[in-house]
Amino acid sequence: MNLTKSSVVLANLSLLALFVQSSEAIWCYRCNSATPGCGDKFNWRGIGYLGDPCPEDDDICVKVVERKGTMETITRDCLSSLQGFRTDIPADKYEGCRVAAKDPKLAHYVNTSISELDVKRDHFDSTKFCFCFLDHRCNGATVLGKESPGMLIASVTLGLVLLLRQLF
Repeated sequence: MNLTKSSVVLANLSLLALFVQSSEAIWCYRCNSATPGCGDKFNWRGIGYLGDPCPEDDDICVKVVERKGTMETITRDCLSSLQGFRTDIPADKYEGCRVAAKDPKLAHYVNTSISELDVKRDHFDSTKFCFCFLDHRCNGATVLGKESPGMLIASVTLGLVLLLRQLF
């Protein structure tokens, strides 16, 4: 049996892939637009870290964009972290962006005279949820599905494998 160097390298990579366990949870950026680098023009170097693993195994990365006139608030987080206090999360959580759901019973039994408390969640003119789960740290992209560092790392790794295959 005549084995070439490239087939030996591919066999070793295949064996290595068998022993590498998959990650327990997806990694997402967890910040808001008050953090430098976490606004509309996302810069992961500006926030100083590469994200955090989400608490749930089947979690989803979320980017929430809330607008009031010309002001915009962006929140990037894991879905399980938002589900405890956000009642306007859309039912359809597949890849892509959706308008926030309306909750007709929200603050129905609240009698407060403090207008600054946004108990009805009607302060913002528009709220949009963007979901992604096919790539780690995918909620850092300006337009979801583009510019994610995970895709860059995967592309570089694939390029190196192909280069090694050419060399051997």
